[in-house]
Amino acid sequence: MAQNHPRPTVDVIIELEEGIVLIRRRNPPLGWAIPGGMIDAGESAEAAARREMREETTLDVELTELLGVYSDPTRDPRGPTISTVYIGRTHGTPRAADDAAEAGVFAEHQLPAPLAFDHARILADYFRYRRTGERPRPA
Repeated sequence: MAQNHPRPTVDVIIELEEGIVLIRRRNPPLGWAIPGGMIDAGESAEAAARREMREETTLDVELTELLGVYSDPTRDPRGPTISTVYIGRTHGTPRAADDAAEAGVFAEHQLPAPLAFDHARILADYFRYRRTGERPRPA
């Protein structure tokens, strides 16, 4: 997927009573990740976020907030991406589907390893935001 220009992507930190939903990726780069994916042509970021959540976790998610935009050119080893990261809420039990090999719900101090992409940074920003109310600052 090498390319010169970044591809737009979305990720959603799905909040449940017990913690947040992460998926274990079926395809490289392997590891645990915030559910998400590429925005299709003609699709809004919000529509892509909802679609990707249904595809990867089988959950219908209500997007509640925008956490931030992450654009480090090295964030994805397959090529540059710019991710719009949302926070969302839902009810139910996540089930792995599409390119997710496994889905789970995790508390902050029980996150699985390894985390893919720059998701350790995004999750650190998210948990700091939940504790302090301070939004992530541009890098």
